[in-house]
Amino acid sequence: MKIQRDQINELLIGCGSEHSKRISIDNNYNWTNLLTLDINADHNPSLVWDLRELPLPFEESTFDEIHAYEVLEHLGQQGDYEKFFLQFSEFYRLLKPSGFLIGTCPSRVSPWAWGDPSHTRIVQKENFVFLDQNEYTRQVGVTPMSDFRYLYKDDFSLHFFEEDEHQIRFALQAIKPSRYNL
Repeated sequence: MKIQRDQINELLIGCGSEHSKRISIDNNYNWTNLLTLDINADHNPSLVWDLRELPLPFEESTFDEIHAYEVLEHLGQQGDYEKFFLQFSEFYRLLKPSGFLIGTCPSRVSPWAWGDPSHTRIVQKENFVFLDQNEYTRQVGVTPMSDFRYLYKDDFSLHFFEEDEHQIRFALQAIKPSRYNL
């Protein structure tokens, strides 16, 4: 499915049957040219797609925002860092410069984090450090931070983060061009 860039501004991945905008960067909770994507055709998404199949069927720099509510914990496996970076690089590829990846995941202390048998990974604030090229420059060789720049050259900045005992809520901003520097 080819989507023209001027037709789509926002993508909701793993939408399920709920299509509301739960987090807004600009306090506008109305969608603009929303495209929905889900593996289950029963949810009537705009496009039926398995998020584990990469690349996603969109051109580079298509979306202003990608929303992922309670979906990232279903992708990849805990400890599979290659898939982790591949997934976030794909979101980066799809976002326009300064676009946002906005989402929610179960908090690491929530009983749903591992209680749901389909959850394969915990996503937490500390994961986002590894998506920010400035953090590599600041921390590698100074702290125990592992250096994944041989694998990951894209760049996100944590724009917003909240956490309670049930859920994390976040917005990552795509920094394009990347601040990658080795």
